[in-house]
Amino acid sequence: MSFTSADFRVTSSSFSLKDHPTELKAHFSKDELKKLLDADRARIIDLQDRLYAEKKRSLLLIFQAMDAAGKDSCIDHVLSGVNPQGCSVTGFKQPSSEELGHDFLWRHAKAVPARGMIGVHSRSHYEEVLVVKVHPEYLMGQNLPGINGPKDATAAFWEKRYASIRGWEEHLANNGVVIMKFFLHVGKKEQKKRLLERIDDPKKNWKFNLGDAAERQHFEAYMKAYEEAIAATAAPHAPWFVVPADEQWESRAVVGDLVREQLEAMDPQVPVLSAKTRTELAEAKKMLEAE
Repeated sequence: MSFTSADFRVTSSSFSLKDHPTELKAHFSKDELKKLLDADRARIIDLQDRLYAEKKRSLLLIFQAMDAAGKDSCIDHVLSGVNPQGCSVTGFKQPSSEELGHDFLWRHAKAVPARGMIGVHSRSHYEEVLVVKVHPEYLMGQNLPGINGPKDATAAFWEKRYASIRGWEEHLANNGVVIMKFFLHVGKKEQKKRLLERIDDPKKNWKFNLGDAAERQHFEAYMKAYEEAIAATAAPHAPWFVVPADEQWESRAVVGDLVREQLEAMDPQVPVLSAKTRTELAEAKKMLEAE
């Protein structure tokens, strides 16, 4: 394959969304992409077992995308076959009244994967600087000091939110949480096509939400919010990966390759048994064989 992680990785504020296409520059057949994903997935399964045994670090995969970008199917294809005991997926919907009574990072902190685990956040704390930035009226439900109306959400307010995110992600990284943030970048034309498919195909009707069509009217505002959020929060310890998503097999293959590469870089090791434990195992084996 002729793509590398450097094609998608963003680690600094020097970022422009227009430099990241919604399709891979090189063309690959569906069969090629599926074979790549199959190989990466087999490797991910093996490395996840080692990560679970090591129990020193965890891997947090954050997925953000516009509606119909294929986020859930990407998660499903990349992590299919991973031991569910070592992996958790949390989908974040609109915050509950209990969650609104806490700071915006509270519910996300509770879902951070424990050591040895792979944790997936389908949507995340970034909704607070994406959806809420496009719709600052949502802040009224958060009862924040100094925020009495949408106009109070100034540039300084958003910078404080970015600073909170940067500080929290640095704290996680310092405590053994390896962070990968994926933005599945789908084009406006492709999104329209997929939303229409959800209407026209009876088998996909259940996926359609009228709110998705309404939010599409803010597509450009969302792209601006994504660009600003990525630029403000990209860091070497918490990189963004802007993944082309107009072709779903492309996005699946790219994400699978990136996750496999990250786990290989982590190189988790199965614990080495102490001499005492090895002696105990030998004794247990003798007992079992003597039955």
